[in-house]
Amino acid sequence: MNTRLSRILLPLAIGVLVVSAWHGLVTVYEIPRYIMPGPSDVAQTLAQDWELLAHSLLITLRVTVMALLLAVIAGTLIAFLFVQSRWVEMSLFPYAVLLQVTPIVAIAPLVIIWVKDASIALVLCATIVAIFPVISNTTLGLRSVDPGLLDLFRMNKASRLQILLRLRIPGALPYFFGGLRIASGMALIGAVVAEFVAGTGGSGAGLAYLILQSGLQLNVPRLFAALFLITLTGVALFVIMVALSRLALGKWHESELLPEA
Repeated sequence: MNTRLSRILLPLAIGVLVVSAWHGLVTVYEIPRYIMPGPSDVAQTLAQDWELLAHSLLITLRVTVMALLLAVIAGTLIAFLFVQSRWVEMSLFPYAVLLQVTPIVAIAPLVIIWVKDASIALVLCATIVAIFPVISNTTLGLRSVDPGLLDLFRMNKASRLQILLRLRIPGALPYFFGGLRIASGMALIGAVVAEFVAGTGGSGAGLAYLILQSGLQLNVPRLFAALFLITLTGVALFVIMVALSRLALGKWHESELLPEA
C-alpha cells in the first residue's frame, strides 16, 4: 500500500473503531446522555447548536492564530539575538525557560488584571505558552550549522548578516518547522486555558467558556461537541504546519525526501 495513503487510512480506521466501540458501550449499558452521550447525540448537538458553536470556535481560533503569529515573530527574533553571542544566550535563555516551566494558570490571572482588554490578555497568555518551542528549536537550528561550511564562509570574509541569511537560516528551517508544529498546539492550549481562567462570557465567549457553561447546565452533549471542535482545530493546525514544512523543504531537504516504503 502507498505510504501516504496508509498514513490517512490507518488513523481513519482506528477512529472508526473507537467511535463504534463508544456507540456500542453507550447503547448496551444504556448510559444516560447527561453522563456519557453517544456519537449520534454529539453529532445532533453539533447540527442543532452549530451557530453558537461556530461563533465560539471563531473566537478561540482568532486568539490562537494571533498568539501563534506573535510567538513566531517574537521567538524567531529572540533566536536571532541568541545566535549572535553565546553570552547573550547564556544570560537570557534561562528567562525563556521560565516561560515554559511556569504554569499558565498561575500567571494568567495577573495578565488579565494588568491588561484591561480581555481579548489582548487572552492573546498574551496564549503567546507565553507557545513562544518557547519557537525560541528553543530555532536557536538550536541556527547553531547546528556545518562547521566546514561556516569556516568556508568566514574564509571568504562573509559578514554576520550574510552567514545568517545564506547559511544559518536555511539550515535552521527544519528545526523551525518542528518548533512550529509544537507551538501551534501550544497556542491552542494556551488560548483554551486562558479562557477558562478569564471566564469571559457574552459575545466574547470562546469554546472554553462554552464548556464551562455546558458543564454547569449538565448539557454534556454540547460539552462533548465543544471538545470535539477543539480537538479538530488542533489536528487541523498540525496538518497545516506539516503542509507548510513540506512546501518549504520538500524539494531540497532530506527530511522530506525520504524514499517511500
